[in-house]
Amino acid sequence: MKEKELAELVAAARAGDEEARNELFRTLSPVIVRYCRGRISRNGHGHASADDVAQEVLLAVLHALPRFTGAEAGFLPFVYGIAAHKVADYYRDPHRNRVHPAAEPADEADPDPGPEQQALRGDLGSRVRELLDLLPPVQREIVVLRVAVGWTSEETAAAVGSTPTAVRVAQHRALGKLRRHLGSGAAADW
Repeated sequence: MKEKELAELVAAARAGDEEARNELFRTLSPVIVRYCRGRISRNGHGHASADDVAQEVLLAVLHALPRFTGAEAGFLPFVYGIAAHKVADYYRDPHRNRVHPAAEPADEADPDPGPEQQALRGDLGSRVRELLDLLPPVQREIVVLRVAVGWTSEETAAAVGSTPTAVRVAQHRALGKLRRHLGSGAAADW
């Protein structure tokens, strides 16, 4: 969605237009889910934990929307800030229940991937997180926002408080570091 369209949606949603608010959240939801899934390990429970945090982010944005006082163009960094805080809260909360028992057995076949696919995805996810942990925090955020979330360099720059050129340079350096690491034989088991 173009920045101007997003700014118009934000302005209409802040003014109380329910249809605009619904469209805004339909637009934000996949971005927030991708961001949360990119930042939260799955711990064997599918994407449930990341999706729960994404839901918390959406609720927090909904409650904060009437109080948002910045320019509409600054709304994505505002949302990103809420998401980053909710992810940090997720990792800080020692009492978070990470077990999701089913109330009763399902009557239909489960459309989710089977155990083998989940194990392969989990293994790949773990390896990607290990690689991302090699990067400094700012570069890691830039790679997650640019690659996993799909933000432009301008959107990412606004979120991390930098310039688009600096974001592109940091992304280039981060990806180069990861390539060198993978090519050095340090990841021979990949």
